[in-house]
Amino acid sequence: MSDRLFRAIEERVGWVQDYVLSPRYVDLFSPEDIREAVTCYFESGGKRLRPAVMLFCCGAVGGDERKAISAAAAVEIFHTWTLVHDDIIDRDPIRRGAPTVHERFAKKPSTIARFGDNGDAAHYGISIAVLTGDVQHGWGISLMTELTRKFGISADVTLTLINELDTRVLCTLVEGEVLDVQYSKEPIGNLTSAQIEEMLWKKTGALYEFAGASGAAIGLNNPDLQHPLVRTLEKFTSACGAAFQLQDDILGIIGDEKLLGKPVGADIREGKRTIIARESWVRADAKQRKLIDETLGNLEASHDQIEAVSKLFLELGGIEETARRARAHIERGMQHLEPLPATQYRDWLADWAQYMVDRKF
Repeated sequence: MSDRLFRAIEERVGWVQDYVLSPRYVDLFSPEDIREAVTCYFESGGKRLRPAVMLFCCGAVGGDERKAISAAAAVEIFHTWTLVHDDIIDRDPIRRGAPTVHERFAKKPSTIARFGDNGDAAHYGISIAVLTGDVQHGWGISLMTELTRKFGISADVTLTLINELDTRVLCTLVEGEVLDVQYSKEPIGNLTSAQIEEMLWKKTGALYEFAGASGAAIGLNNPDLQHPLVRTLEKFTSACGAAFQLQDDILGIIGDEKLLGKPVGADIREGKRTIIARESWVRADAKQRKLIDETLGNLEASHDQIEAVSKLFLELGGIEETARRARAHIERGMQHLEPLPATQYRDWLADWAQYMVDRKF
């Protein structure tokens, strides 16, 4: 990440963090376990790439970024509740280097004292995570209303964006999540790379796409989502969102666990159907396919098995092909920046796009 992009993102991360963790919001949440659960992912860090790009898109069309801050916070909160629920679905114990919400509250001393160290404690952890996601979802929509209530953006813009986020985007995200779960039990040879990439985009790209379109709509103060500048930034962030997920899958195999804050190789054990797995499988011989089939989705797979399959993914070109596809998405996305005026915002967006495939965490 270039220094100029790093500074620009860090500044906007600070804006969003301060906005989200203001006592006027946090003090609304109770009891204490819910208050802690709702805010813990914010306090443990995160890249905040979605709110940053929304603000960049607002500025790129000549808008005042500060008027989009509540929407940027809303998008980050919306993303966060999907992570909380996704962690339950994937049975993930770690997020951003710390226990996931359901894991955290299953093992809290106060939980053990109340429920005992058994299935009831685990169920309580899951219950808190489900309810946390519910609260965050509602909180995010409430923050969207502040576009009009606090910052004077047209009510037509606000209502259009809320409707878009809580219908089309939400349904797309849920569809992607369901397909991800269903595909994990489907033989990898029965799926095409196109099917897998579409599923991945629905899980990740759809919210990036919304961040770009909504940032532009707020900047223009125009509810027309077919406006040429809204569409061009929507297409730009959609392509970058697709690249982001492909790079995420690469890092899940060959990344640095300390930087990622989660175990490398977990996607193999969980049976994630990725472009890496599919493209490696089609290139494999019978013996290699057998190893992939026996390991992918095997929760009891040994460390050696995971390492062997990870090595195959590298040797067979699955990782290289995934990286190639990610770069192609970025190249396509960059073309959509051409209609924008030459400003620091366009430069930041170009740097941000490149970071999607250069990042190490």
